[in-house]
Amino acid sequence: MSYIQQSLGDGETVIARAHFHVLYLTAAWLSLLIPGALLAAAFADAQSQPDPYTIAAGLLFVLGLIIFLRMMIRKWSTEIGVTSHRFVEKYGLLSMRTNEIALPNIEGVKVTQSILGRIFGYGTVKIEGTGVDSVTTPAIADPVGFVRAIQTAKEHVAAR
Repeated sequence: MSYIQQSLGDGETVIARAHFHVLYLTAAWLSLLIPGALLAAAFADAQSQPDPYTIAAGLLFVLGLIIFLRMMIRKWSTEIGVTSHRFVEKYGLLSMRTNEIALPNIEGVKVTQSILGRIFGYGTVKIEGTGVDSVTTPAIADPVGFVRAIQTAKEHVAAR
C-alpha cells in the first residue's frame, strides 16, 4: 500500500496523483541500452584479450547501469499526490522523507516547463505554502493538470 493511502485521515480522499513522464522512463532505459549495445559490439569484435575499446565500452556500460538504477529507484520510491485535505510528496527507498502542505496553507503554485516540456507535456510544479514552506516536484507528466487538481481541491476545502 502506498504512503499516501496509508496516511489518509477520516473522510480524506485522493484527488490526483502525479506521475513521471514517459520520457523519464525512456531516458533511463536509453542510458542502459545504448552502452549495452556498444559493449555487445565490442565483445563481438574483441580478440582473445580485451582491447581499450572493450574496456571503455565496459566502463560506459557500468556508468549507464548506475544512471539507470538511480533514475528507476527515484521513480519507484517517489509518490506525489493531492488529497482532499493536503498536498503530499514522499520519496526515499530505505529511508523516507515527506513534504506535506495543508490545502488552506498553499499560497501559490508555479509551473515551469522548458520548450521540450511544453511540446511533450512535462514540467515541474513549485508549491509555496505560508511561511517558508516550498516544495518543488521532479519533472512530472501533465503539470498543468496537476495544478488544476490542486486548485479544485482548494476550492472544495474553501466551500466547506
